[in-house]
Amino acid sequence: MSEPRVRRAEIAIEQAHVDTVYTRLAELRAQAEAMRTKGYEIGHGAGREAIFEQASMLFERDMMVYHANQTLQTLDAEYEGLVFGRLDHLDEEHIYVGRLGIRDAEFDNLVTDWRAPAAAAFYQATAEEPMDVVRRRVIRCSGQNVLDVDDDVLIADAVPETMQIVGEGALMAALGRSRGEKMRDIVATIQKEQDEVIRAPWRGVTEITGGPGTGKTAVALHRAAYLLYRHRRQLGGAGVLVIGPSGVFTSYISRVLPSMGETNVELRALGEVLDGLEATRQDAAPLAAIKGSLRMRKILLRALRDTPEDAPEDMKIVYRGEVLRLNARELDKVRRKVHTAGGPPNRSRIRAAELLLDALAAKAEQHAKDDGRQIDKAELITELGERIEFHQFLVVWWPILYPAQILRWLGTEKRLASAAKGLLNRAEISMLAADFADRSRGWTIADVALLDELRVLIGPPPKRRKGRQSIEVNPERGGAPTRPEHYDEYSHVVVDESQDLSPMQWRMVGRRGKYASWTVVGDPVQSSWPDPAEAAMARDQAFGLKTTRRRFTLRTNYRNSAEIFDLAAKVVAGHAEADELPRAVRQTGITPEVRPVEASGLEAATQAAVKELMGVVEGTVGVITAMDRVPEVEGWLDGLSDERLKVVGSLDSKGLEYDAVVLVEPNDLITESTTGRRVLYVALTRATQQLTVLASNPDWIPAA
Repeated sequence: MSEPRVRRAEIAIEQAHVDTVYTRLAELRAQAEAMRTKGYEIGHGAGREAIFEQASMLFERDMMVYHANQTLQTLDAEYEGLVFGRLDHLDEEHIYVGRLGIRDAEFDNLVTDWRAPAAAAFYQATAEEPMDVVRRRVIRCSGQNVLDVDDDVLIADAVPETMQIVGEGALMAALGRSRGEKMRDIVATIQKEQDEVIRAPWRGVTEITGGPGTGKTAVALHRAAYLLYRHRRQLGGAGVLVIGPSGVFTSYISRVLPSMGETNVELRALGEVLDGLEATRQDAAPLAAIKGSLRMRKILLRALRDTPEDAPEDMKIVYRGEVLRLNARELDKVRRKVHTAGGPPNRSRIRAAELLLDALAAKAEQHAKDDGRQIDKAELITELGERIEFHQFLVVWWPILYPAQILRWLGTEKRLASAAKGLLNRAEISMLAADFADRSRGWTIADVALLDELRVLIGPPPKRRKGRQSIEVNPERGGAPTRPEHYDEYSHVVVDESQDLSPMQWRMVGRRGKYASWTVVGDPVQSSWPDPAEAAMARDQAFGLKTTRRRFTLRTNYRNSAEIFDLAAKVVAGHAEADELPRAVRQTGITPEVRPVEASGLEAATQAAVKELMGVVEGTVGVITAMDRVPEVEGWLDGLSDERLKVVGSLDSKGLEYDAVVLVEPNDLITESTTGRRVLYVALTRATQQLTVLASNPDWIPAA
């Protein structure tokens, strides 16, 4: 039976059990409501004397009502995602794990509370210490509906022939059932190397590296769940933050580890790290390289110290019949003095007022000296400082600043050129200014780190009496824990696809983890960032003073067939050492197909390849193309509407996998990125079964 059919059949099995659980839940709720009603009826209508005589009865009533209300509150609170796991043991017994323990009318166990000792294996069992668990299944639900299941195989050679395995665990089961000793050795190696990472100490920084298909993400997520269970006192209160490259990643997390739906774990894509903003659009590689560089911090700092666009260029105020005036040069001198003090501008208005008054007093003293008079400086400052016209000038000349506002200022090329002097060349300034000037498509993922940097540099605006101030949009996030805005006290931070974080993004993430331990997942060979040395420096600064660092490398690729990975390895060979590439252990006998096509026939060739693969595989078919060609390719496939078909850009394909892939114009992927063949390497390793490459130019394949 094919994998999609197996998955559907297993979902149906789990749905039947979940239906039973919710039926029983409804019965328990009805019983609790009946108990509460009965409790209210006890002593109803009794007079004052009866109350004293029936004190015992009334106490019983109060306890019944209290207990019933507590039961109803618990049942209602744990309704969503009630069942999220299943453990199948060596003795063929199985238990379901959920947010609440529930027994049927005969007191047989329907769901085991995740906090109970019997459920501990759901978090603690590993391949090294499986705790008699053959299969650990994650069940993803929405309300009462089972959406998906995903299995881990912990004792591969004990999987019964009748047990169906879904997800990545299916490969482990197949390898475990193999009669060859070599395959059994591979299973043990895969499980042991992953288990060591999962159980590593929680303090300090744990780095997980490895090529495509080595299970880095799954290991990191299981590590997070393991740490939360074993060290809940240290980690649970402050919370765990998990950051991935995209919303697809966070969706994947919720599927694999539904226990992370607890309020002490927060899941965010890079474009969502800053409260109040959700960016999904990618910049072109040259523009992203500018925005991500540490040069941008200096540019932003200069920009926020510049005179605001609408600030008045001179100040006039009358004191005792005499006009005191500060011209543009004098006002600029005062502004520089305020910024020299180093405080954030939004917390420096009082200092700005003081220096303005000092400058006005100096003017008055000079005039008095020229006329042979004397003035009382303290009296002048007190009087002018209370004037409404002074405060009206101040709020315009030293306004409250907002991050989005400053980036828009930099859309003026002249203003950006001033801030970027000595840091960017003319072409870079023109490119960046044009981008900041056009916000019609919203912010990009790279912009989020700049906005967060500005948030810190300018300081928070004054609090409003109602609502919360954010960048531009409502900061409330559905499903996220209720924490202060820009919360930075997480106890543990997990970062996936870390090789792609720019230096500015590392600064943003580092602010959230200044008190945290870290799990960092990545593969340098897949990096799309052009300056790894600068990124490494920013990453180390993000980790702070944490001296304990450990590094694990996963070396076995069990996503791709050996035939597919051999092609990917050939493409990236000149950009990676041999020991940086994983070893693919699965052979299918199906060689990737490379089809030469004319550029003019690319549309028809794509349609034909997609139709062919959709007829061969029952699972998903991904069409990967250059980022700027995604709308075009989507248009080619408008007539092939199928939920199994996905069109995705090269950068957005990271972390994803498909049963079959059509890769359109590999040379486009090389030329669109500053890291060239590394991005193509990623795209070539998304397929688990079949790969078809459509190319009008053969230069993407290195000469033998």
